[in-house]
Amino acid sequence: MALDIRLDKHLTDPRIAAFLQQHLDDMHRTSPPESVHALDLQALRDPAIHFWTAWQGEQIVGTVALKRLDAEHAELKSMRCSAEVRGQGIGRALLVHALAQARELGFQRLSLETGTHAEFIPAQTLYRSHGFQDCGPFGSYGLDPHSCFMSMAL
Repeated sequence: MALDIRLDKHLTDPRIAAFLQQHLDDMHRTSPPESVHALDLQALRDPAIHFWTAWQGEQIVGTVALKRLDAEHAELKSMRCSAEVRGQGIGRALLVHALAQARELGFQRLSLETGTHAEFIPAQTLYRSHGFQDCGPFGSYGLDPHSCFMSMAL
């Protein structure tokens, strides 16, 4: 089934809210509360954030967002695929879309924070395969043994 990636400015669809709640629940299951940096629905409505949803028919299967840190630097946020479709290339498609959008928006650097636990290794591998490299904390982040920081020039 074809993948439809849509910019969502208002995040009012209850399916998006449910999908994001699953994301937050998973992050709280795998990381201590002070190490959970996933944004909730209200935070994703910030004008500094561009948010996309990926759909197969009427089913939401993924999300990705870009958060403006400054005129040249953005952060990849809310990158998630539903468990039912993992391994089907949807994460890769979302990442390629986000990279293209970041370039189109004029950003020169894109950074991200992800977890260090074993279940985050596929995400780290995906990011590295697209040019992300390990870096230190950026923006308002501090050192955290549960966080892996990555960045790339666009």
